[in-house]
Amino acid sequence: MSSFIDNFSSIYYELNYTNLYNFTEFDPDPATQPCEVFTFPDGVMVAVCFFYLLVFLLAIPGNLVVSLVIGVSYQSLTPSDLYLFHLTIADLLLAITLPFWATSVTKGWVFGDAMCKAVSILQELSFYSSILFLTCISMDRYMAIVWAMEARKANRQLVSYGVCVVVWVVGGILSLPGFFNSAFKSTNNSNLVCAEQYDLGSAEEWRLATRVLSHTLGFLVPLAIMLPCYGITMQRLLHIRGGFQRRRAMRVIVCVVVAFLLCWTPYHIAVLTDTFFRAKIVPYRCQERMAVDQTMFVTQSLGLLHSCVNPVLYALVGQKFRRKLAQKLRKMGVLEKTSVSRSSRSSVSSEITSTIM
Repeated sequence: MSSFIDNFSSIYYELNYTNLYNFTEFDPDPATQPCEVFTFPDGVMVAVCFFYLLVFLLAIPGNLVVSLVIGVSYQSLTPSDLYLFHLTIADLLLAITLPFWATSVTKGWVFGDAMCKAVSILQELSFYSSILFLTCISMDRYMAIVWAMEARKANRQLVSYGVCVVVWVVGGILSLPGFFNSAFKSTNNSNLVCAEQYDLGSAEEWRLATRVLSHTLGFLVPLAIMLPCYGITMQRLLHIRGGFQRRRAMRVIVCVVVAFLLCWTPYHIAVLTDTFFRAKIVPYRCQERMAVDQTMFVTQSLGLLHSCVNPVLYALVGQKFRRKLAQKLRKMGVLEKTSVSRSSRSSVSSEITSTIM
């Protein structure tokens, strides 16, 4: 009996103490380890802060000038002008959020949970309304040029006002997931962050649902409408008499759409990649996940730049816009009044372009 106890003691020692001392040789599975939260150097974050403030200082006066030039008119606005006017309002809403994000990248979120939700909703509202108004512009140009519908008809103008109301309502509904954003303490430092925060039990389902909604209604569907409309419209302009003036009037609108796509497409690609990772459609390691997180941060900054791009395009490309701006500055006494020739007066009164550009 004693020999059995001695043998059992030796076996117990080998099974436990040997494994205990060899525990350091255990190699964990990298796929099951949590990923660290990425951080940029302090110098980069300070540069991003100044970048946001610079965009804010350019976007606010620029969009105010554009909205005044378009909105303060003695004549009723055409549908395209009305959509462009509301587009500048959306850009102003996006610009208002920039000082909050500028502060958050250096000091963390210091404005509280309620402001986190409000600023997030405002940013989402601006994004969705912008792309929806750009879609409306593309459809209006298609109907005006391809189907030769008069822009000044009362029924079209009445419909355009209703469309603007619908766009803002739809944009507001699509921005409601911003309520999921909250101010909470970051895992890598003591600062608060403003980001999406779901219940642990349903986090992946809610995140996937909001991402699918953003990708489809906020980008893919409008893009599927805009590209054919502009493609057919430009093709029609190449084959009609007097198409040069119409093509010149289309330049700003096309530039506005291209600028929006250049600013926001990289961000959507990055978010779509992150969605594939979170839905486990594409396998990933921490290195790839951190690279996507960094790309999302950089591309979102590029998207916020869009709020000050349109006024620059109007000033550089929009000949009719510059003419109307000069007229208003003369009325205000900022510019000296000059004589206007009969030919220029006729060009001003011409409605061939049917848009402020």
